[in-house]
Amino acid sequence: MRVIFMGTPDFSVPVLEALVAAGHEIAAVYSQPLRPAGRGKKERPGPVHSRAMELGIDVRHPLSLKDDAAQLDFAALEADVAVVVAYGLILPQAVLDAPRLGCLNIHASLLPRWRGAAPIQRAIMAGDAETGVCIMQMEAGLDTGPILLREATPIGPGETAGELHDRLSEMGAALITKAIAGIEKLKPQVQAEAGVVYAEKIDKAEARIDWSWRAEEVDRHIRGLSPFPGAWTESDGQRLKLLKSRVAQGCGAPGQVLDDALTVACGRGAVQVLRLQRAGKGAQDSTEFMRGMPLNKGTRL
Repeated sequence: MRVIFMGTPDFSVPVLEALVAAGHEIAAVYSQPLRPAGRGKKERPGPVHSRAMELGIDVRHPLSLKDDAAQLDFAALEADVAVVVAYGLILPQAVLDAPRLGCLNIHASLLPRWRGAAPIQRAIMAGDAETGVCIMQMEAGLDTGPILLREATPIGPGETAGELHDRLSEMGAALITKAIAGIEKLKPQVQAEAGVVYAEKIDKAEARIDWSWRAEEVDRHIRGLSPFPGAWTESDGQRLKLLKSRVAQGCGAPGQVLDDALTVACGRGAVQVLRLQRAGKGAQDSTEFMRGMPLNKGTRL
């Protein structure tokens, strides 16, 4: 089929590659505008933009799709279908209606649970046992469209948002190729009205760890925000980003380091920090970190 692909971050790259590998004609790639990055703040293309250029595909990055000119350019591509995954711009109705078979979205949750911006992080932080991927026929509402295909997967007990992100990206790539292959035979299923939950965008202000929480909550908070923005705490005024953890045995004052294995007491129970990072340094496993910056037993975070 003739496909318009719309995506921006790393999550979207395997999907673009899968569509190309399946033999579809990519009429154009739409991605977010170039943004300043790095120490020099030079404008750099995002992951999808970079990969599309390597594949020799035309890349477009309008600031908005609301004006007539942008909508006419989109319609002029005469696509059979548009595939949208973590694009980042709102698609007006004129854009949604332009492809012959509409616009399909890959959403990283089991809709209607976790509609919105941060479904992967919120699923881990909430303690969900499973999540998955949905292929959705897009409409004007926020992730409200009917579902063409869905696939569930368990969330591992120690899985971080970054690890789950990579798994769901590969699942989405496989599922969208299956959906496009059978799109004219699939029967869209309207989302249930019960069970709607919104995955609000992660606010950096919520990343600070509250050690008075139960160990399970602290552990999910750390894993759900890893690697970005990263749950954090402080020791002697120095910010520490905690990237991986597990629930452990132990008790003490909330935030108290209990042993040399970096087990930290919570409001109930304890967590062992397995990987962390201090400002200006690379991420380290806790054993390596403790050799360079020991957090002695009794230290309060």
